[in-house]
Amino acid sequence: MFNFNKDNFLKVTNGALGLRGQIEDIVETLNERGYKNLFLIGSGGSIAIMYPFEYIIKTTSTLPVFAEIAAEFVLYNHKQFGPDSLVILSSLSGTTKETVKAAEFCKEKGATTIGLVGELGTPLADLSDYTLVNYSENDTASESIYLQLYLLIFKLLQVRGEFSEYTEFADELERMPSVLLDVKEATESQASQFAKLNKDEDYHMLVGSGSVWGETYSYAMCVLEEMQWIRTKAIHAAEFFHGTLELVEKDTSMILMKGEDESRPLMERVERFALKVTDKLSIFDTKQYELKGISEKYRKYLSPIIIASLFERVSTHLEKERNHPLSTRRYYRVVEY
Repeated sequence: MFNFNKDNFLKVTNGALGLRGQIEDIVETLNERGYKNLFLIGSGGSIAIMYPFEYIIKTTSTLPVFAEIAAEFVLYNHKQFGPDSLVILSSLSGTTKETVKAAEFCKEKGATTIGLVGELGTPLADLSDYTLVNYSENDTASESIYLQLYLLIFKLLQVRGEFSEYTEFADELERMPSVLLDVKEATESQASQFAKLNKDEDYHMLVGSGSVWGETYSYAMCVLEEMQWIRTKAIHAAEFFHGTLELVEKDTSMILMKGEDESRPLMERVERFALKVTDKLSIFDTKQYELKGISEKYRKYLSPIIIASLFERVSTHLEKERNHPLSTRRYYRVVEY
């Protein structure tokens, strides 16, 4: 695969899975102490990665769950938030200002916090009551955080008596590093072709739904806009027919991210429409991948990490074809704002 470090990828993903024992111990402790609800807090890509788990919990559990954008969360009086809330925060660098401020806010309010970071000794790591650390860089961060959250969230559900299959599911997660490698390799040709065809495209519509909506939002804003300076619009499939459809023309680039949960019919409806109108339709569908060793019943939960992992290949090829490094910024962490 082009510009891909297989050994590092395996080190990072296996490192995330290696936190299983620590995660299970934390959850058992929290279960004994008790908590009323769960808040998932982040900024940018870090909140986007929380959205799938908010969806999964809402469709699997009676646990009240709230995914909140860090900067907004600290400014309004959330009536469900308090000392008996459990909070999960994520920041790869551990220094994201808005997320650190949210952690400080949670500490002041007496809530229990779990921080997911890439390095110890960072503000978020130091502020959190429980800290999960797995070093990674931007190209492996999504898989690292996802794998930790799968273990953490589903263990929380297990001890509540709402996911008895946790042990089997967690055991199957051990296969995900090799599964994700297969996904990347299977995507390489499509990713390369997409990048070549779209290297000069200046606007994309990205459509997703259900547990994949967070990745749709994230890829539009945090990759195509932030890292490639391409204008985009992220549209939820359920809302596509309430406005955005009127902007689709023959030469409009549409990117569909199809997962395998209950919302898939919404994506199929958008696909049927798009096929009739635009000549620039790109479809990335988790259902086309085999996922060796993963039970059929768990595939719907894993759609977000599959989408995230395969789009890493798209990003790498776009970077090459557009001669625009993914690390280049004009404003983010460059100027004060």
